Amino acid sequence: MSLLQVSLSTDQADKHWGNKAPLSFDAGQATIHLPDQKDLHLRSIKKAARLLESLAIEALQLRGDWHPEQQWAFAQAFTSASKQQAIHWCEDQHKSRLQQQYQAMLFTRNLINRTPEDISPQKLASEVTDWLREIAGDAITARTLTGEALLEAGWAGIYHVGRGSERPPVLLELDYNPGKDNNTPVSAALVGKGITFDSGGYSIKSSEGMLTMKCDMGGAATVAGGLGLAIMQGLNKRVRLFLCCAENLISGHAYKLGDIITYKNGVSVEVVNTDAEGRLVLADGLMAATETGAPLILDAATLTGAAVMALGNEYNALFSMDKSLQDKVLRHADSENEPAWPLPLEPWHQEMCPSPYADTANSRPMKGGGAGGASNAAGFLARFAPPQGKGWIHMDLAAAFNGTATATMPAGATAQGIRTIARTLLDD
Repeated sequence: MSLLQVSLSTDQADKHWGNKAPLSFDAGQATIHLPDQKDLHLRSIKKAARLLESLAIEALQLRGDWHPEQQWAFAQAFTSASKQQAIHWCEDQHKSRLQQQYQAMLFTRNLINRTPEDISPQKLASEVTDWLREIAGDAITARTLTGEALLEAGWAGIYHVGRGSERPPVLLELDYNPGKDNNTPVSAALVGKGITFDSGGYSIKSSEGMLTMKCDMGGAATVAGGLGLAIMQGLNKRVRLFLCCAENLISGHAYKLGDIITYKNGVSVEVVNTDAEGRLVLADGLMAATETGAPLILDAATLTGAAVMALGNEYNALFSMDKSLQDKVLRHADSENEPAWPLPLEPWHQEMCPSPYADTANSRPMKGGGAGGASNAAGFLARFAPPQGKGWIHMDLAAAFNGTATATMPAGATAQGIRTIARTLLDD
């Protein structure tokens, strides 16, 4: 099989194909001509990769002088749901690390892109467990609580959100313990929203809004992908992973508007929107994570449309009342070229979803949760995080999924966030 050779150049092409991402071709070779403005180089590479992906190219070889971030930008944009493992990296000292990142990216993307019929709550938990065991062997132990067992254990949020489906809800509790000593303190806990399909429940979504809701387990896939990548990169600290998995469907047994859920910590929540279900399941995961005593708790979720409205589809939103932690994670996101931006979260955001019948409502009874919806959702979660939010950061994954291809990314899951999570776990 012949490989198209792809190289970079800062020279302008005499003749090129593609005005927005100049490409020139010559005898089995393609050259990406970079603009003078260096901060546009990665974006230009992504645009060129999207143009190349649209051609009938089976495989290609990156050739010449590529920075590892340039290779990665190309791989992100060129790799689609139907075209994978088609890139041959430059033969340099960065190849092994790029291959690790690529493995984690493919796992995350492919899991999110699977159909909701393929990925039930139990299947999501088992596939994450199996993949992490392939990487870390018997350093991984796991257990699942399913269906009625969730209610018996006090995990009321996951239970009630998922009770309307014939496929029961699941909490995955996974322990990565490289020293295999049960007395080793937990250094970090990860929590992921694993809604394998979100109809909106009785607050039902439109057909257009429901079409892409296989991606609503993107938080679970992203924290799992980030943990797997960190392990491949040498993580030697104990980390617990909690995935809050459920299908949010309508049936005679589904939870309803006006229901009140009382959580393990005593907080009562009135359900004013069954489509604000992600925060209801994450509340359980955050309490479980807090019980570990971990000094770092990171949760990730495709939580609010408000974050997308604020930041678009290229930035993930960060929320934390621990501003030093927020600054650290933001620096990691920047260094890993995974755009992220902080949105407001203050203690008073916990009060922004009032209820006359319970301690709080799960949203505000208006379209999209009203003004400041992403911050209000984070404020809800703060009720279940460690006191004063110390050591806790929330990622609202606005950049997790593209309904259609863009100029820089393919349609479907992006896996944006896995490198930030891995870097945060590896940070001493």
